[in-house]
Amino acid sequence: MPATESNEQQPYAVVAGVSMRDLLASCAAAQVISTPPRVPDPEASRPPAQHREAA
Repeated sequence: MPATESNEQQPYAVVAGVSMRDLLASCAAAQVISTPPRVPDPEASRPPAQHREAA
């Protein structure tokens, strides 16, 4: 290893930009947008049963 390199880890650079809350919100929004709509249940698409009159 050259003498100019060190084994010390460099501290993380502070990056100004997006807060964690905004990042999570954008991920949730992206998931909602990219998820296709659900197929309707066959039960829900059936017409309701005929209403019977009371005797």
